[in-house]
Amino acid sequence: MSLSRRQFARTGLGLAATSLLPWAAGCAGPRASAVSGSTVAPGVYRIRLGDTTITSISDGSAARPLDANFVRNASLAQVQQALKEAGLPTDQLTLTFSAFVVESGGRRVLMDSGNGQFGAATAGRVQANLRAAGIDPASIDAVLISHFHGDHINGLRNRDGALAYPKARIHVPAPEWNFWMDDARMAAAPENARGGFQGVRRVFGPIAASVQRFEPGRDPLPGISSIAAYGHTPGHTAFSLRAGGQTFVYLGDLTNIPALFVRNPDWAVAFDMDADLARQTRRRLLDAAVDGNWIVGAAHWPTPAIGRVVRRGNGYDLAMLR
Repeated sequence: MSLSRRQFARTGLGLAATSLLPWAAGCAGPRASAVSGSTVAPGVYRIRLGDTTITSISDGSAARPLDANFVRNASLAQVQQALKEAGLPTDQLTLTFSAFVVESGGRRVLMDSGNGQFGAATAGRVQANLRAAGIDPASIDAVLISHFHGDHINGLRNRDGALAYPKARIHVPAPEWNFWMDDARMAAAPENARGGFQGVRRVFGPIAASVQRFEPGRDPLPGISSIAAYGHTPGHTAFSLRAGGQTFVYLGDLTNIPALFVRNPDWAVAFDMDADLARQTRRRLLDAAVDGNWIVGAAHWPTPAIGRVVRRGNGYDLAMLR
């Protein structure tokens, strides 16, 4: 769904995206040592940073035709050229989905939950791939949600309403909650935009009392910081941690397909609710990722969906870990 800039401004979040980054940004000190990982199973990739393990969990993919509306501020020919340069098809797009598990201090934290039983037939693979990684979904202690689009929250509950992670405490950004759970805002939304609000209520309504809300910029859990990354949605949030002399940051939906939006960070994907703010946030965090030599993961990058960002011309490139 999308909102106009005026509608988005009414959320009161327009200036909040200037929130300070955590200590890791802009002051990296000596460059961190190289990090490598390993493929545990198809769709499962793992790295170790000191005593912390980070596992990238594929949630599958979905295909869609490429049309002129996918990138709002670039021509179809420009988009096709970028895809061609990356060796990708120019007539259709494959959107990939991933979640991440952080294991440290005897605690397992899932970052975003994927599509669950509500996405494309080729998606909804998080739970199967968790098991392939040797992780019982019942052993997840906490789930951190970056934002409330369906491909990030639908995996929390099955079609029968059962909790997919029954022992986990769920933590969500307060601005995201306040936007999507506002009944007046849902009633005022165009009919074709209400599905997002309704989906949020289906997922969170029955468990609202137990959902933990945090302010972006604060630590939702010990050892894990949050970064205000607004624009894609009103409360979109990234998560960071420090381990083994490295900084890992889960960027959520900061960018979609890397060949398009990492390479061309000023391009606006159709899914960004405030395209201008999303572009500013994308630049801010990708610059910080380069300056801080962060290891970064994201929800819509191809498997293993984890790597480092480097500058290239007026944009960036993504160097996947292997």
